[in-house]
Formats: sequence, C-alpha cells, structure tokens
Amino acid sequence: MNFSAASAESLRTALAGLLDGLPPSQATKAVERLIAHYRGATPTDAPVLRDRSDVAAYAAYRMPATFEAARGALDALRAAAPEWVPGTHTDVGGGTGAASWAVAEAWDGNPPRTTVLDWAEPALALGRELAAGALDAEWRRERIGTALRLDETDLVTVSYVLKELTEGDRTALVTEAARAARGAVVIVEPGTPDGYERIIAARSVLVDAGFTVAAPCPHSDACPIEPGTDWCHFSARVSRSSLHRRVKGGTLPYEDEKYAYVAATRFPVSPAPARVTRRPQIRKGLVLLELCAPGGLDRATVTKRHGPLYKQARDAEWGDSWPPAEEG
Repeated sequence: MNFSAASAESLRTALAGLLDGLPPSQATKAVERLIAHYRGATPTDAPVLRDRSDVAAYAAYRMPATFEAARGALDALRAAAPEWVPGTHTDVGGGTGAASWAVAEAWDGNPPRTTVLDWAEPALALGRELAAGALDAEWRRERIGTALRLDETDLVTVSYVLKELTEGDRTALVTEAARAARGAVVIVEPGTPDGYERIIAARSVLVDAGFTVAAPCPHSDACPIEPGTDWCHFSARVSRSSLHRRVKGGTLPYEDEKYAYVAATRFPVSPAPARVTRRPQIRKGLVLLELCAPGGLDRATVTKRHGPLYKQARDAEWGDSWPPAEEG
C-alpha cells in the first residue's frame, strides 16, 4: 500500500471534518472535562477517553499541539543523530496517534512501520480512521502500566502519558521502553514544573539503563537546575482550530504549546554543544542567551563585535543548539 506524506498540514486536513455532526456545545463540554482531568493531580488506571465524542473533541483540540511538541523533540534527536533512520516504531499510549504522525513526518523519505498502543479502544479506532492512507501503522489495545511488555523496536515514543500513571507505573513503563528500544526512546510531557520532574525521573532511568542523552541536554550528567528553582521546557507554535477558539475564547490564530522532553539513544550521538533554554532577549546591539552547557547553566552576551555570530544570535530560537553548526 502507498502512503501519503504525513505532515502538520495533512493532519489538519484529516481533522477538519472530524467534528461534523457533533453539536458544538457537546464538543466544548467534552474538551472542558478533559482539560479538567489533565490539570488534576490524580493519576488514573482507566481510559480517559470514553466514547467517540470524547475522542473526536480530544483529537481536534489536542492532536495538533501534541504533534508539534513531538516534532520538536524528534527534530532535536535527528540533529544529534542525522544518519540514524528507525525501521520500526512503537508509540506507547499513543491514543489517536499524534506522535506517530510526527515520527512519519520526521523520516518522511523512509518512515518506520509503527505500532500504536493504547488502552482506549475509541481512541485507537479514530486514530486508525484518521491515519488511513497516511501512516503505515498497526493499532493495538494494551493496558499501559506495570504489566506492559513491548516487542523490540528501533524507536519508542511516550508522549503526554506519564502524568496519567502512578509513580510505580511510570518507572516500570520507562524501564520497559529502555529494554525494548534498540535505538532510541523519546519521552514528551507538558512543559510544567511537574512535567519536567517526570522527564527528569525518566531521564535518570534511561541513563541508568545505559542510554546516552541526545537532547535537549548537551550531556548525560545530572541536570544542573536546582530542584524547585526552575524547570527546563520549550515552546512550539500551534495553529488554533475553531474549537480552540471556542473553548479558550481566543482571537489569535495560534497558541504556544509548552513541553518538556528527553531523547536518549543506545548509540553514540553528537548532542548540542549548548542549548538555548529561554527565548533570546534582543537588545540594541546585543543578544542575551540563557544556555545549558556541559559545565552547567550559563549566559552568553553576543554583540555586533562578534560579527556573523551576532546575526545568528538574533535568529536563534528557544530550544536551538548553540552555537549553530558551521555550514559547508
């Protein structure tokens, strides 16, 4: 079977007619209930998405943001390992498949064969429907927890899943992902202080299992951020749908999705020499950069006297490698 190229645009096209026939008030209420759940502090061992209306509202509202966050993490992995191409991929807790769309786009010339695992059958069914003709994927119902056993695969992704699990299930899942992954594990969580804490805990499990951190960190040593003082996270620009605007009452055509992530590999990589950890501050004649470097947190002031580096600093974005790789 021939598959079309997966992309943000093709995903938006697939989502465009998803809410047809679903009353706007019902979609809005479903999204509001889901938001309340995800902002809550109580993990669950039951599916959050109960029926098709829940899943349709979730997909239309959340898939674009999850896609962009996963794409940001995968872009950083590819920058650290440009020659690596996974042949197989398992998306744990993948739901309607946003991370799987991001993986297919990341390696669009040779996308891997994907297996999406989730415990919510309505999510799997809708994901399968959305991906028809776009993804080479199998959709399989599995309970995501301590008892989960994964087949060996080149790449494992776990996006926006850990918050839904108990602490014991989180550790067991990341341990199992590390065991099953022949090449890399990518974990994405919300860019909140508690999301960052879950990423740091997962990062420790992966490093203890022998993995090398490919991104965002420029090293595999302990995170230099003092617990409770700050958190490492990044931002992805997401086009807003009409459902976003109805629920949030916003007028802008976009919003920024904050996310935290770790990408780790079983093979040698070339991580960023340093990572821009905040939006660069552009002043008259200079740019201020907040960095995470191998030696710890750092700041750089780049002025016009730095020549071409000054223009690169003005063009730098939150999450970029620093300094930029030399061309040629």
